Amino acid sequence: MGVPMRLHHHSFKDYLAVEEMNPVRHEFLDGEIYAMAGGTILHAALTVAVSSALHRQLAGRCRVFSSDLRIRSLATGLACYPDVTVVCGNVETDPESKETVANPMVVVEVLSPATIDYDLGEKFEHYRRIPSLTAVVYVWQDRRQIEVRARGFARLARGGRWPWRGRAVGATRLRTGRRRALRRRRRIAHGPAGMAARGSGM
Repeated sequence: MGVPMRLHHHSFKDYLAVEEMNPVRHEFLDGEIYAMAGGTILHAALTVAVSSALHRQLAGRCRVFSSDLRIRSLATGLACYPDVTVVCGNVETDPESKETVANPMVVVEVLSPATIDYDLGEKFEHYRRIPSLTAVVYVWQDRRQIEVRARGFARLARGGRWPWRGRAVGATRLRTGRRRALRRRRRIAHGPAGMAARGSGM
């Protein structure tokens, strides 16, 4: 995702009107609209690679959407466009917008240097408040690394945090905690998030 730039204070309906009239995508949070700058060539390539891998693996079971899909965390109000979104089952939309999905199962973010702190920190806190969301996948541009934060690991965590595991793609081992804990977490490799890591070939 690009660098957010603050514009004005708006209602969610105002935000939707801006989106309908403007070819530039925006994020919405706490009454503020943030214009998103364009990404890099590598960002675009990685996004397509992940999307294609998920589409192949999940065909007939789940739907894979591009960054044109807007999602919203109803609990916090954040509206945004993840780089890739997976929805399994019926699509549920926002009460105020039939074009805004409220039940993503997996979201993927290709990280940009300018917004990595926001993506891994504040934005993740909004994502984790979406009840349907089971995993957030982060893909680095500057190194061959993928990080998966999954709700399914929550029983292994303390203080309500989502445990995570990272993989330096091409390496022989996962760089997280104890091997026993990793064996207990193996199920994620068979879900949509795990398929993104394996199928993308990154």
